[in-house]
Amino acid sequence: MSETKTLTPKDFKSDQEVRWCAGCGDHAVLSSVHRAMAELGYAKENYVVISGIGCSSRFPYYMNTYAFHSIHGRAAPIASGVKTANPELSVWVVTGDGDSMAIGGNHFIHVLRRNIDLNIILLNNQIYGLTKGQYSPTSKLGQITKTSPYGTIEPPFHPCELVIGAQGKFFARSIDNNVKLTTEILLEAEKHKGTSLVEVLQNCVIYNDKTFGYLTDREHKKDRQIVLRHGEPMIFGKDMDKGIVLDGLKLKVVKLGEDGLTEKDVLVHDAFEPNPIIHLLLGNMNYPNFPIALGVIRSVKADTYEVNLDKQIAEVKAASPIKTINDLLLSGNIWKV
Repeated sequence: MSETKTLTPKDFKSDQEVRWCAGCGDHAVLSSVHRAMAELGYAKENYVVISGIGCSSRFPYYMNTYAFHSIHGRAAPIASGVKTANPELSVWVVTGDGDSMAIGGNHFIHVLRRNIDLNIILLNNQIYGLTKGQYSPTSKLGQITKTSPYGTIEPPFHPCELVIGAQGKFFARSIDNNVKLTTEILLEAEKHKGTSLVEVLQNCVIYNDKTFGYLTDREHKKDRQIVLRHGEPMIFGKDMDKGIVLDGLKLKVVKLGEDGLTEKDVLVHDAFEPNPIIHLLLGNMNYPNFPIALGVIRSVKADTYEVNLDKQIAEVKAASPIKTINDLLLSGNIWKV
């Protein structure tokens, strides 16, 4: 892949007017993507951004790269074809919670299972924004929306559970207003070889405003978020005096200094652990009993689909008696005319 060290985030901005609502969290995510691509140092022609349908799926118009605005729920298979045809490309899928986990749910789980080297950014605002406020697969139980005026009666999907259930190897989570953290995570996602799923908790100011307000509130956010980094203890809080420990088969929040607890008693994050149990527990932590886990939660090495495909092609070619077009034309049952 060709590289250049002279590009800036501005080089990745297209000439199109950004038409998301003022205050939409997508603006911040777009800025993070521009920053990450500039920092990665690839030439613009090495990037491809592919989307489905939804507010988030307007992303390709705002990227000065190769891009494709596809159809509802179908970004993953199109991106899979692009990456398989040209593994040298850096391929990015931008999708929403409805686009990916409702109509696109089948493609979502299978691209994770296949471990194609794609970066998927899932903008999760827990609502259908483009179609004006219907509940989505991630809407909270009991949430009142245009299509659930008395509250939803369906339990929501948790992206982390779907990723791990589909044998996914990389899962990370950020929040739209933390551009620095999102950029950091996107860089790690691109470095990971295989399907990376980055969930961004994103605010829809029109149809689901402040759905993550409890996380972004300045007074409380440090007590309600924990940024996980590989090799570092799971400590959080305004005074950095809270920690996560394993209590039997469950996680537990403790306060350092109480009952003789110290930093040594706190879990140390291991994003590279192949066993997904702890990653699942961390990804499912929820307020008010736990902080919400942000950062790279799971990053496990495994052969990618493209590597295995190339290996299989090489093995079949080596074992085949057919080496040239003449070998093919003169093989099997033939006759002369």
